[in-house]
Amino acid sequence: MSTSRQKPVVTIIGAGLSGSEAAHFLAEKGVPVRIIEMRPEKLTPAHKTGGCAELVCSNSFKSLDETSAPGWLKREMTSLGSLILDSARANQVPAGQALGVDRDRFSEYVSQRLKAHPLIEFENREATDIVPGELTLIATGPLTSDPLADFIASITGEKDLYFYDAIAPIVDADSIDRDNVFLANRYGKGDEEAYLNCPMTREEYYAFIDELMKAETVPPKNFEKEIFFQGCQPIEAIAATGKETLRFGPLKPVGLDDPKTGRRPYAVLQLRPENKSLTAYNLVGFQTKLKWGEQSRLFKMIPALRNAEYFRMGSIHRNTYVCSPRVLARDLSLKARPEVFMSGQVTGVEGYLESSACGILAALSILDRIQGREFQPPPKTTALGALHHFITESNPKHFSPMNACFALFEKDWFPTAIGLKKDESRKKMVEQSTQDFSAWRESVK
Repeated sequence: MSTSRQKPVVTIIGAGLSGSEAAHFLAEKGVPVRIIEMRPEKLTPAHKTGGCAELVCSNSFKSLDETSAPGWLKREMTSLGSLILDSARANQVPAGQALGVDRDRFSEYVSQRLKAHPLIEFENREATDIVPGELTLIATGPLTSDPLADFIASITGEKDLYFYDAIAPIVDADSIDRDNVFLANRYGKGDEEAYLNCPMTREEYYAFIDELMKAETVPPKNFEKEIFFQGCQPIEAIAATGKETLRFGPLKPVGLDDPKTGRRPYAVLQLRPENKSLTAYNLVGFQTKLKWGEQSRLFKMIPALRNAEYFRMGSIHRNTYVCSPRVLARDLSLKARPEVFMSGQVTGVEGYLESSACGILAALSILDRIQGREFQPPPKTTALGALHHFITESNPKHFSPMNACFALFEKDWFPTAIGLKKDESRKKMVEQSTQDFSAWRESVK
C-alpha cells in the first residue's frame, strides 16, 4: 500500500495497550496514523507518566502455557506481529510460568517504537469529541476522561455506558460438586431448567457469614469511593447490615425446593450458565471486593464449591465501558457512528493481554474498511475469534467484562472435543484452533 498522505488517515484516541497495538499494526501496513493522548498534560487517577502502554496494575501478561487460554491468545497475536508482546519479551523478568515484565522498560520500548515510526504522529491533548467522517478508534481504556465519556454516552445512550463494574465470579463447571447441587428455576418458571442451585444448611450459612465478616477486602482507590449502588452492593457490604440480609438477597431460597429433601434449603447460591455448552457458571449476585485468595477460601465453605476452580474472581471497581453487543457492529464500529471504532477495555474486555488483542482486531477491521473489504474476524474456535464473539454477540442483559479464559469457548464449536475429559478436550480444542487460525490467515491475506 502507498504511504501517501492522500490515503485515509486514522486517528487513535489513547496510547494505552490497545491504542498502541492498533497504531503499530496499521502503520506497519502502510496506513498513516495520528495518536491523540492526553498524558502527561492530564493524567488519569491511576497513571503516573505520559509513556505509551503504561502498566498501572500488575506487571504480568499471564501464562506462557500454550494450552492455556492466555497462551493460546499470545500465539495468535505473535503471528500477527504484536508490538506489545515484542516489548514484553524484550523486557521480560522472572515470573515462573507467567510473562512478567519490567514495567518502565516495557513502556519505554513501546513509546520508542511508535514515536520512531515514520507513519505515526502524536498529539498530546485531551480528546473530547470526534471529527465527523474521520476514521477514528477510541481506545481510551477503563479510565476514559469525563468529557470523552460524556461524548460517548451521547452517541450510545447513557444506559449503554457503564462507569462502575460489578463482577461476580465465574466457576469452571467441571469443578462443581454435582452431589451438592440441584437443577431448577425459581418457582419453576421458564421452559427449561437453567440454574444450578447450591443449598446451604443453617449451620453452613452462619459459618459462612461469620468468616465473610472477618475476610480481607481490596481497599478502594481514591477514584472508586462512590461505587456502591443499591443494585450492585458487594456481598460483604450486604452482610454487614445484618446476618440475615444475604438470605433475603443473593442467597434467598424462596421458590427453590431441594428434590433430595423435598424442602426449601436455609440458603441457596444460584449458578447461571455463562455459555451454551455449560462449561462455565456465574455466581449470581456475588460481586465482591474481597481479595481473590479470600474469595477462594470462603466459597469453599459452600458445599457445591468445595473444590471449585475459577475462570474469573469477583470485583467491583471503576471501569468505563460500553455495552458492546448492543452498540457495536460486527466490525467493532459504533452502529450510530460507523466511522468510529472502539477497542480495549472500553469495549468490555478485561486485562492487558485482552486489551492488546482487541487493538489488533480493531486494526484488522479498520484496514479492511480502508481497502474496501468486508471485515472477516477470525473463527470463533480461535482465541481472537472467541474474544470478538464475546464483544459483539454476548447477551446484552448480562454483559460484563471478561478476560481470556475457556469460558469464552463453546464446546459445540469443537466437534472433536465433545465428550472428552477436560485436559484431553482442551488439547483437542487447541489443535483445532491452530488449524482454523492458519486457514483464516491464508484466506484474509
